[in-house]
Amino acid sequence: MGFVLTSGDYVDYIERTAELIRENGDYISGLDAATGDGDHWANMNVGFESLVSAGGELRKMPIDAAFRKIGMLMMSKIGGSSGILYGGGYMAASKKCAGKAELDAPALCGALEAMLNDMMERGGAKPGMKTMIDALYPAVEAFKKGLDAGNGEKEILGAVKSAAEEGAEATRTMEAVKGRASYQTNKGVGHLDPGAVTMSWQIAGLCDLLAEKLG
Repeated sequence: MGFVLTSGDYVDYIERTAELIRENGDYISGLDAATGDGDHWANMNVGFESLVSAGGELRKMPIDAAFRKIGMLMMSKIGGSSGILYGGGYMAASKKCAGKAELDAPALCGALEAMLNDMMERGGAKPGMKTMIDALYPAVEAFKKGLDAGNGEKEILGAVKSAAEEGAEATRTMEAVKGRASYQTNKGVGHLDPGAVTMSWQIAGLCDLLAEKLG
């Protein structure tokens, strides 16, 4: 039997990720100072801390309602474009898994793909533009590929995690198309995109938690 992702599991993941973000403020702020507006860490930290505070409520909800609540919180708490993108992404994921109390692997893949598509549409971003999409897109593609091939869930989770991490690392050599870095002489080349890094942390953390559940 494969993994089943509950709202309680998702709150566990949120708490882990919030701690990781909280402890890496200097690192993310440094990346953002080189390529962005310098506020990415502060925005993400505020957003995840708000989710931690709502953890008790989220644990009691079916997964579709939890995603909807997360989307509303992130849209209201995270400043700048990230709040709109994350908020809209979670709302799209909620719609995709409407009526579900928990998610199996195919349903989680579908929710992540819905989130990805919404983020790309709202932000006008595509892979290769040096954004958080460069971590999320390859992760979703790896998830779909693994499911289509009938691979084991642990193998799929490992591939999804690696794809996200490699996608974030690949932003180092990309030229920025959007944001402040796009106006720089070097287009941000040589620097990691902070949004891609924090996105890769989220995907990796979720994959790690699910792999632990599989034992």
